[in-house]
Amino acid sequence: MNQPAAMGDFLRKRRAALSPGDVGLMDYGTRRVPGLRREEVAMMAGMSVTYYARLEQGQHLNASDAVIDSLSRALSLTEVEKKHLADLSGIRRGRGQARSKTARSRPDQVRPGTKRLIEAMSSVPAVVMGKRTEVLAWNPAGHRLVASQLDFDAPESVVGRPNMTRMLFLEEATRSLYPQWHAEAGRAVASLRLLSGRFADDTELAALVGELTLKSPEFGAMWAEHPVENCMSGRKTMNHPDLGVLELGFEVLTLPDDSGHRILTYTAEPGSRAAAAFAQIASDLRQL
Repeated sequence: MNQPAAMGDFLRKRRAALSPGDVGLMDYGTRRVPGLRREEVAMMAGMSVTYYARLEQGQHLNASDAVIDSLSRALSLTEVEKKHLADLSGIRRGRGQARSKTARSRPDQVRPGTKRLIEAMSSVPAVVMGKRTEVLAWNPAGHRLVASQLDFDAPESVVGRPNMTRMLFLEEATRSLYPQWHAEAGRAVASLRLLSGRFADDTELAALVGELTLKSPEFGAMWAEHPVENCMSGRKTMNHPDLGVLELGFEVLTLPDDSGHRILTYTAEPGSRAAAAFAQIASDLRQL
């Protein structure tokens, strides 16, 4: 990822999204372009217009914690957006030295203990994702729920390994699972943006973004808006080809290391149609 360019793009998008009234400034008439002016952001952040302009132009990296704090206040950033801006600034805060591009770009493998964990969750659909949203492993229930059209062993092959974001944008079988596809896609892009800041030197992640931008105009348009969201929990609707329409909850469990591995789990309200579907999945799997 081009960190200076990404940082500049992020700042411009957030500046354009604010009006003077949003930050307590007087608005003196119609503006030629929406959003705050550079000099207004610089003033509120306590820095020179020249310095702020260099940040937006991608000509400066390694912004200090004080600069990140000031910009976050001036642009009314959320805590997630502030962390994303810090990642884009180029300083590895509290994570030790950056690893080499070669090390970061090696194909990931699921840890044996993580795989045993999701296998023990027989009644809970679960998927282990890597930092590029690739599927490192899934349990039988997770496979049945999100990708029954694929072989169960597909995550074990580095070449052609399933990728949750790629499937969502480029494969009709996955796209058709989501009646509210645009909401699901927006959430996926916002999450991938967050990962792209955290793992900015990962060449495979950059290649995924490039591929999706070329092959999917919808992805390209969403990516250009620079959304950022830490999608840890929520609700989603699935229209499963075998199980019908399901209203599900989801929880994302991030492993406590710097691998970027996450366990995506799906839940159902007791007594709901989704709970009955999960029970049906478990029953079917026991008979195999």
